[in-house]
Amino acid sequence: MLVALVGGCAKSPSDKAPQQQDKEPYRIGAVVDISGGAASLGEPERDTLKMLVDDLNAKGGINGHPVELTILDNKSLETEAVLAAKRLIDQNKVLAVLGCSASGTSLAMIDTVQKANVPMISMAASAKIVEPVKDRYWVFKTAQSDIVVANKIAKYLAAKGIKDVAFLSMNNAFGDSGRVNFEKAAPANGLNIVLAEKFEATDKDMTSQLAKVKASKAQATVVWAIPPSAAIITKNFRDLGLDMPLIQTHGIGNKAFLDLAGDAANGVIAPMGKLVVAEQLPDSDPQKAALLAYISSYEKKFNARPSTFGGHAHDAFNLAVKAIGEAGPDRQKIRDALEQTTGFVGISGVFNLSAQDHNGLGEDSMVMVEIKDGQWKLLE
Repeated sequence: MLVALVGGCAKSPSDKAPQQQDKEPYRIGAVVDISGGAASLGEPERDTLKMLVDDLNAKGGINGHPVELTILDNKSLETEAVLAAKRLIDQNKVLAVLGCSASGTSLAMIDTVQKANVPMISMAASAKIVEPVKDRYWVFKTAQSDIVVANKIAKYLAAKGIKDVAFLSMNNAFGDSGRVNFEKAAPANGLNIVLAEKFEATDKDMTSQLAKVKASKAQATVVWAIPPSAAIITKNFRDLGLDMPLIQTHGIGNKAFLDLAGDAANGVIAPMGKLVVAEQLPDSDPQKAALLAYISSYEKKFNARPSTFGGHAHDAFNLAVKAIGEAGPDRQKIRDALEQTTGFVGISGVFNLSAQDHNGLGEDSMVMVEIKDGQWKLLE
């Protein structure tokens, strides 16, 4: 299991800011899908977390307390995610756990953090991570819930006069949750799901599923997946010459999808967090300044543009830091502070958390985009 310990103990006493000299470090843990199938999500999250904790400690930490951030790699495996969460709680005595990158690994950790009474902030999409709220007392998340994404897609298709839709999804927690929520959003917006097919995250070809789409009366295809599957099915879609809109989700919001799909990505439409089109937003957008600042810092540090997934980590870390700053080193008070967070301008949206909503993001946190010439273009 990969471990990265950042901040706090990494410096000698003489290197610390004066206000940090005699204050105990605050410990935060992160469980990230750095390797394995969800690595394209986890890698930018790891890099973002490292950047943020370095910057925070250089400015004096949280109320003068240096922050020790331990990042563990769950290898995109649910069992590893549980072991990592237990290690952070039992051995590192962290005040909060950030993670995971994917829905399945995030869901796997919930029982552990709930029993230990430790706040958890997931960076994944499934609404099940925070719902029902009465069973997710200690759990929050920063990625837009799949019901928000499903509603955004359904409304877009309805506005285009499309009625009949094919739905293809990964056979995992992310895909299953997306299917459940799209099945709610579709009829509410006058859409008919004329075909529903699944594929495995490890599949190298989805031609058989797409052949059924071609033979159906579908007017558009919705795909719920992340890379590399999302890129493979996009290539298969183009190879079969399907002449209809291809709609995907915020699961493709990174450079890995663009690189893997290549020219086949052009024309793909998806609801996205605003980061991918930050420069195209009007100056009146409440997130624009924060988005541009994150892009600038990340590009300076890593010579690459950050992804929406890095943005989810950015929000998770800063929400935790804000709550710890208000509550001090008390897990219960940190949880309460998280739940009372309103008007927090993040990368994924403006967060308004409450006892009824542990995600706090609405449809206004997303925009519809189209890929043109390998670039994200704002549609609205």
